[in-house]
Amino acid sequence: MIITLLAGILGAVLIAILIMKYIPLKLHWLVSLVLMSIAVVLGYAIYNSVMGPIRFNEDKKVRYAQVIENLRMIRDAQEAHKTIRGSYEKDGEKLIQFLDSAQFAITNTRNEIVEVNKGTKWQPIMVEIEKKVVDTTGYESVKSTLFAGRDFTKMLSVPGTDKKFEINTGFIQKVAGLQVPVFEAKIDKKSLLSDMNSSLVNQECEAIGGDEVKGAFLSVGSLEEVNSNGNWPPFYDKKVQ
Repeated sequence: MIITLLAGILGAVLIAILIMKYIPLKLHWLVSLVLMSIAVVLGYAIYNSVMGPIRFNEDKKVRYAQVIENLRMIRDAQEAHKTIRGSYEKDGEKLIQFLDSAQFAITNTRNEIVEVNKGTKWQPIMVEIEKKVVDTTGYESVKSTLFAGRDFTKMLSVPGTDKKFEINTGFIQKVAGLQVPVFEAKIDKKSLLSDMNSSLVNQECEAIGGDEVKGAFLSVGSLEEVNSNGNWPPFYDKKVQ
């Protein structure tokens, strides 16, 4: 873009020199008007080349913030599902149905002294040991605790598009015989920014992190490691605190 603009400016200068040399003096006013129009067009192009990326980043952050709010809800829903049922749910509609009726158990943990036989049936040796006991004292709705004021029924939809988040679940083997459930929810950036400058969108898809969202997707969770974090930078989370 910059090279094109410089070439345009150089061309305008050359044209001006040729005009002054070969165009009659009485037509110079008309030539000046044409050159002024060209200068205005070039000036706008220069301004747009500077402001374009700035406006792109501003609009992009607004869209990302809306999408991230839904990804947070999906994460909270998955964590609640894992807490209560021991696994993550791949089917988004079933996840919503789960939230509508699921309840967290309210527990109370206490220590209790019990006697244990360390001997045999015929020669008992009774020893007092301390045992941790967990009592369930009640239940509370997941919907009213985690999702108060949040419309989780729309969390599967990607704001600003007609698409839905891609949700996947799986398992990772941490040690021999131990498999840990994992999940991931994501949407590709190009779907979110489809109506914006394609060159800037391609650059955005190659972001390597830092203050930018790394990679070609906006996502939460991972199928490669035990991680329920989002891939967005921390300042997106500060906005909702």
